[in-house]
Amino acid sequence: MKIVIKTKNIELNQALRDWIYKKLEPLEKFEKIFREDYYNHFFGKGKPRVEMWLEIGKTTKHHRKGPFFFAEAQMRFPKKSIRSEAFSKNLRAAITEVKDELQREIKQYKGKREAEYKRGARKFKRETKVAEEAKIKRKKGGRELEEGI
Repeated sequence: MKIVIKTKNIELNQALRDWIYKKLEPLEKFEKIFREDYYNHFFGKGKPRVEMWLEIGKTTKHHRKGPFFFAEAQMRFPKKSIRSEAFSKNLRAAITEVKDELQREIKQYKGKREAEYKRGARKFKRETKVAEEAKIKRKKGGRELEEGI
């Protein structure tokens, strides 16, 4: 997963960068929701399937009280974009809130995709009913195929 970090009114040091990657890298496991061949195809040109943009910073330089740290994140999946934002007194708390919100939304999106697949399978099964004459009928002595065609 590709993560792009942008800062506003703060300086991004290596320790904060490592902490952000440690917090947000586990979201990469949700990349498996999508088919493996989506971006490995000829037209995909080797792009990462999931991209994330994270913007962190202070809303103002002069305030001392209140939730003045913010974190905004956007994850772009194939055919879907998920966005989250949080404000907090602590920068790391804001980033954690954003991660939790993204994780909740991704799980919801995953559930919708699975439900659509199952709904389509049920519809296909209803539409392709087998004729009663072609079914296998049971008798006491075992199975016997009755053909009434």
